[in-house]
Amino acid sequence: LADKLYRRNPAEWRKTSTISRDAALAQLRVAVDTRTPWPELQGKRDIAALSLALGPDFKGDRVAAFIYASADMVVTAHGGKTTYYLTDSLDAQYIYNAARNIEIAVWMLSNRRNAAGQPLLLADEITERERNLSFEREFGKIIGRLDLLSSVLTEKYRRAVITYVQNLLGGTFLQFLPVR
Repeated sequence: LADKLYRRNPAEWRKTSTISRDAALAQLRVAVDTRTPWPELQGKRDIAALSLALGPDFKGDRVAAFIYASADMVVTAHGGKTTYYLTDSLDAQYIYNAARNIEIAVWMLSNRRNAAGQPLLLADEITERERNLSFEREFGKIIGRLDLLSSVLTEKYRRAVITYVQNLLGGTFLQFLPVR
């Protein structure tokens, strides 16, 4: 998404000290992977960072700030982890909330304007000639995956409770009788 946004908004990566779009992407990826705070977001994370990145007064690289804040929100919803083990668990409600927050961020991305009435970032485009909804599709995939994960987690916990109750109640009453 960052690459596509930089292609549509090349002035954004030029606001940084990097020499190319690829260098800006690499710097952003390292910051997301290592969870290094993004300097232009003034130490804000998660939802507060998203709000700042899409604010009309933001002067820095809006693409990097938006993508970093979105990724940070999703990582926060996953318990702050990017690596998982079999014994790890996730909170389905946090994942569900992250999906809703991504929906809100996409809405903000498409509706926020500067003082001149121009979009803060060019993303989807609908004109008389064409409809470019590629960003809507990409964000839709992210939202769909988060929703799927939250429903799978909810089902996992529902099954665990049912199994526990069945074992608790059935364990004492449904003992096998000795064969001999």
